[in-house]
Amino acid sequence: MAGEDLVELKFRLFDGSDIGPNKYNPTTTTVGSLKEVIVSQWPQDKANGPKTINDVKLINAGRILENNRSLAESRVPVGEFPGGVITMHVVVQPPLSDKNNGKSYKYNMHLCINLYIIKS
Repeated sequence: MAGEDLVELKFRLFDGSDIGPNKYNPTTTTVGSLKEVIVSQWPQDKANGPKTINDVKLINAGRILENNRSLAESRVPVGEFPGGVITMHVVVQPPLSDKNNGKSYKYNMHLCINLYIIKS
C-alpha cells in the first residue's frame, strides 16, 4: 500500500492534549476501531477516561461519527490536506451512578468540547 493512501489522524482530548498522530487506511479503518485505539491509549494521568468505545464520541468537521462506518464513508477529508494531520475531537461520556437510587446517568461533556472548538 502506498503512503499516500493513508490518512494521518490525531485525537484532541478535552484538555487540549492529543493522542497520536498515527496513519490509518481510510477505506478499511472504522470509527469503532479508532475508538478502540483511544480507549487503549488514553493517558493514565487523566481523570474520567473512557472504559469502552461506547463512552467515546468522535467529532470531525462538526459531525459525530458512527462506529460502523469507515473513515471514507464518514466523509473524513481524505487527501484534501496532503501531508497534513486531521484533528478529531474526543467527547467522553462515562456512565455515572447515582448512589442514592441506583440509577445510572450520563455525564455530558459536549458543552465543554463545543466551547473549546469555538475558541481554537
